[in-house]
Amino acid sequence: MTPAVGGLLPTMFHEARTFSHWQARTVPETLVEAAFELACLGPTSGNCQPMRLVLVHSPAAKERLLPCVSSGNYEKVRTAPVTAIVAYDREFFELLPRLYPHTDARGWFTTNPALVEETGLRNSSLQGAYFILALRAQGLDCGPMSGFDADKVDAAFFPDRRWRTNFLLNIGYGDRDRLRPRLPRLGFEEVARWE
Repeated sequence: MTPAVGGLLPTMFHEARTFSHWQARTVPETLVEAAFELACLGPTSGNCQPMRLVLVHSPAAKERLLPCVSSGNYEKVRTAPVTAIVAYDREFFELLPRLYPHTDARGWFTTNPALVEETGLRNSSLQGAYFILALRAQGLDCGPMSGFDADKVDAAFFPDRRWRTNFLLNIGYGDRDRLRPRLPRLGFEEVARWE
């Protein structure tokens, strides 16, 4: 393992946590944008890159988002400096002639709406995970969440319904003093096997 990689492992994994409480520090937009650029380097099937982001940080946008989240997540979202709506574009395949030019990949999707939804959800989930790791590499903390009404989020932020919400991601500088102990993880032998 190279020293550079070894130095990032604590930041990205060992010391990283899911945060619910935030320091009152502004998140520089440049850090989030740099994390996005890194996340885009991760692989997606057919280089389809379906993830779309709405970075909610203004008071007005927060007021639109708050009625869409569960009561248990209300304060997490209200106090987070940024909440990303991680979504996917239901017409991501329209960009495939540019993103995957060596074959007609667009044609894989134009008559198969189920494949569009499956591919969009799966690959935006991958990209969302890359985004979390990239944010951590930029020195930011994250709190990914379920616990929201996706239809309400879509109605509030994507009225044309072209984009579909996958998950929410709070971003900021976490308050480590309010963390609980890390919860248990499953062991390799419990969830994996070699064949």
